[in-house]
Amino acid sequence: MKYDVIVIGMGPSSVFLAYELIKLKKAQNILLIEEGKRVENRVCPIEKAGKCIKCKPFCNITSGFSGAGAFSDGKLSLYNPEDDDIYVGGELHRYIGVQETKDLIDYTDKIYLDFGADKKLEGTEYKDEVKKIYDKAKKNDINLISIPIRHLGTEKSHELYNRIENFLSDNNVNMRFNCVVSDIITENNEAKGVIVKDADLANDDNAPTEEIYADNVVIAVGRKGANWLTNLCEKHNIKTEAGVVDIGVRYELPDEIMRDVNKYMYEGKFIGTPSPFGDKVRTFCQNPSGFVAPEVYDNNLTLVNGHSYKDRKSTNTNMAILVSHHFNYPFNKPIDYGRNVAKNLNELGGGNVVVQRLGDIYRGKRTWQHELESNKVVPTLKAAVGGDITFALGYRTMTDILQFIRQLDKVIEGFADPANLLYGPEIKFYSNKVVIDNNLETSVKGLYSIGDGGGLTRGLMMASCSGVYLARILAKNKLKS
Repeated sequence: MKYDVIVIGMGPSSVFLAYELIKLKKAQNILLIEEGKRVENRVCPIEKAGKCIKCKPFCNITSGFSGAGAFSDGKLSLYNPEDDDIYVGGELHRYIGVQETKDLIDYTDKIYLDFGADKKLEGTEYKDEVKKIYDKAKKNDINLISIPIRHLGTEKSHELYNRIENFLSDNNVNMRFNCVVSDIITENNEAKGVIVKDADLANDDNAPTEEIYADNVVIAVGRKGANWLTNLCEKHNIKTEAGVVDIGVRYELPDEIMRDVNKYMYEGKFIGTPSPFGDKVRTFCQNPSGFVAPEVYDNNLTLVNGHSYKDRKSTNTNMAILVSHHFNYPFNKPIDYGRNVAKNLNELGGGNVVVQRLGDIYRGKRTWQHELESNKVVPTLKAAVGGDITFALGYRTMTDILQFIRQLDKVIEGFADPANLLYGPEIKFYSNKVVIDNNLETSVKGLYSIGDGGGLTRGLMMASCSGVYLARILAKNKLKS
């Protein structure tokens, strides 16, 4: 069978592309392909097992309907009406303009509300208090970005995306789960379809495959698929630009220290360029009263992330502290670099996330398990193994993080408390950025790239917006009535 559109992946960008095609009455002959499970079947067993058991064939946190979004804390980043630019969420506005991006955010936000998102917006009530924190940060060479945030909550994200999944099913969208795309089919630099096989046989080169054809193929693989996408681009000569990899830690500290930021903004995005390297260092994905959690990528690579529930609370706040790494000639493999950092840290932790007290780093020693048990900050990820992340994180990265923590301590008293915890590795993979035009089409005709994997977006809201935008492009120019 030949489809009008095949979409690889079922993350937010894919899901919202399908939703918009339904609304435009152009969804009768599309196929979404996903290596993971339906959202209602995605269960992380870590709470019952007490440790990550490396789900097969793919991690339930990173794979499945709605992608990693269903297991994230579920924050939708909006914008301030007075802003003349888009400061969070990627580069979609570079292609379609700031105002159209704002309009897309408004439209997509309403869809989330229609499917049950919390009507409350965080970060809109305390403008004067936020301004004081902003000014204090500025005096210490740190920039604060504060925008309205709609918090879904990890468990509520499941429910919301399940309703969207049912909506797509009810409107006869073809969805194929537990299926991997091993390659795309091209002819004369034009996309013709995909080659697929059963997910359980993903690593079997001799497994039977199937060819599925379409007039348009959309890559929507998210960060989980960045390595796959890099290999695909190399094989088919799809044009890319030098990419970036964000490497760092998940930082956990008491809610009391983050009280003002949590209350006034829910999530404050702090950005610095500490000496001596001047690299961009930022906080990301802040989770008040949240929980640190592992997630498993290909080849059992275990990374760390954070969750924040609506109803279940801890007494700690966690966030990522990430250093952006841009590599120059002759090295152009940022994903490989990040994977090697993660692999080394995983080996130090016996396949688990490693956690270390900040004070132990200053003292030049590892953290032992018995020290964590009596530590003032109690780890929320019980499966993390006490150790020494400085063995693997790299001098430049580690120096950037420690200098940034010292800077932010001048803005938020207690941010550099020795009892605070650093978990590693936290790495955000992006493939070498896929070159696309204003219609989000790659250098291969009929092949499109949306969402986080190809470097266009970063986060749930903007990924969703990219799907809506491409649906409108396809409906207008490519699809029959």
